[in-house]
Amino acid sequence: MILEVLGSVLLGLGLSWAAVHRFSHRLPAQRTVYVAGPLGALFGLYLTHTALGPGHAYAPFAGALLVGAVLLSLLIRPSGHRIGRTVPSRSVV
Repeated sequence: MILEVLGSVLLGLGLSWAAVHRFSHRLPAQRTVYVAGPLGALFGLYLTHTALGPGHAYAPFAGALLVGAVLLSLLIRPSGHRIGRTVPSRSVV
């Protein structure tokens, strides 16, 4: 169990590093990202381990990876420019 926890924390840190490296201009402070990744991975590990039970070697890590990635994706802010058509304002006559 200790190795699963350490492995999921390392997966979360790796996800956080990749997110900071790729989306640094669209993320909040790095400290927030580096805390959210491992916490999301730990929650994903707990959730998957609880749902499947003991005896699964790789499935809890997949759950940790998915939940960690989802949590980090929630931190991404929209880009500065909008895509699509802008509606012109009406002038009052």
